[in-house]
Amino acid sequence: MKTEEIARRLVALCREQKWEAAQQELYAPDAVSLEPHEIPGFDKETRGLPAILEKGRKFAGMVGKMHSISVSDPIVAGNSFACMMRLDMTMKGQGRMDMPELCVYQVKDGKIVSEQFFV
Repeated sequence: MKTEEIARRLVALCREQKWEAAQQELYAPDAVSLEPHEIPGFDKETRGLPAILEKGRKFAGMVGKMHSISVSDPIVAGNSFACMMRLDMTMKGQGRMDMPELCVYQVKDGKIVSEQFFV
């Protein structure tokens, strides 16, 4: 797939909250995930698809209720793309929060090789 196709597919799956399906379909086995800062219980950098999948499961387990999610259309430039994601959720033991992020992805050989989140 080309970068634009990957970007559109990722956005579509995220809008449906199919995070793990998106990662299994679109990510390279050696992909890297970078958080904006270290979050308790999470590393700033996660390497490899199995570890990224586990990070996603761990995060999902911390969510008490997802009230809404919005994901912008992607902006594509060469082998990179970005989108804005906003999660309105209640975290277990932490209350409701609004979490907007800029999500930036790099693609190589038809797979996402890195994701980086900015707040």
